Amino acid sequence: MAEQVLRPSSALLPVLLPAVALCVMLGAIFWVQPRAMNYFGFTLLLKLSPPLVFAALAQMLIILLGDIDLSNGAFVGMVTCIAAVFLVSSPATAALLMVLAMAVYVTLGLLILWRGLPSIIVSLGASFIWLGAAIIILPAPGGSVPGWLKAAMTWKPPLLPLPVWIALAAALLGEYLLMHTSFGVILRAAGSNPRALRRAGWSIAMARATVYGVAALLLALSGLMLSGLITSGDPNIAPSYTLLGVGAVILGGGTFSGGQVSPVGTVLGALTLSLAGSFLSFLNIPPTWQIGAQGVILFLVLAGRILLDRGKRI
Repeated sequence: MAEQVLRPSSALLPVLLPAVALCVMLGAIFWVQPRAMNYFGFTLLLKLSPPLVFAALAQMLIILLGDIDLSNGAFVGMVTCIAAVFLVSSPATAALLMVLAMAVYVTLGLLILWRGLPSIIVSLGASFIWLGAAIIILPAPGGSVPGWLKAAMTWKPPLLPLPVWIALAAALLGEYLLMHTSFGVILRAAGSNPRALRRAGWSIAMARATVYGVAALLLALSGLMLSGLITSGDPNIAPSYTLLGVGAVILGGGTFSGGQVSPVGTVLGALTLSLAGSFLSFLNIPPTWQIGAQGVILFLVLAGRILLDRGKRI
């Protein structure tokens, strides 16, 4: 039974759904605007996707444990403020603050385990901590980031746009580490069958600390990427990342029960949700309607996911 739970699923349906949704939106955009079907067009459409991809992967790791993080959007916003204020004038201070924030993030994950607290409540409280810290560091949007960070996020690699290369690298590396290594099996077991993991002699606390630590690192990278794209910092720049990250994980085949996630599916889900804004703009949807329209798109795609899951059970 335990071996059946721990081995990675080979089903392609969870990955197929976000891939189909992504292709449908790209097809609609290119049908409305054929001139967007080139290197520059793909770069423009997916320009803001890398930070969301990394935030979604961070949320995926937390959901892997059966937890949920309502603070990762605020954490990303705080990192943009640290980068905009300290990364140019005092890189050591910026690094120290980020390491300290990641340490607090890991400590909160362990607190959830040791005290049996609901992760949704702890992470909701943490969101106010990150937002408050961000406002203290940078009360209003502004600041500047170093030239190397801006250059990195505007680099034009050969063959494919940078956002596509980043998505491919994140998906393949995440899939290999989480689904095809023994350490990945241990991390997935921490969410799906912690008792079996404990009986096998592994530390649940160490596994959870590792997952939360990697998630915090991914959020820090997401914040750095976002600050490089907007060339400044903003405490309220990424609140939508929290729910979009959850949506990307579930859209990509994850479940809230823990132990079942898909890095490739999560990356595809994040790209799909990131592209939704561009898709709606190309369809001339007024900005005031776009938030609601994005919710409708997410609802329809997730409804398709539910129907596919029922079909698999039948």
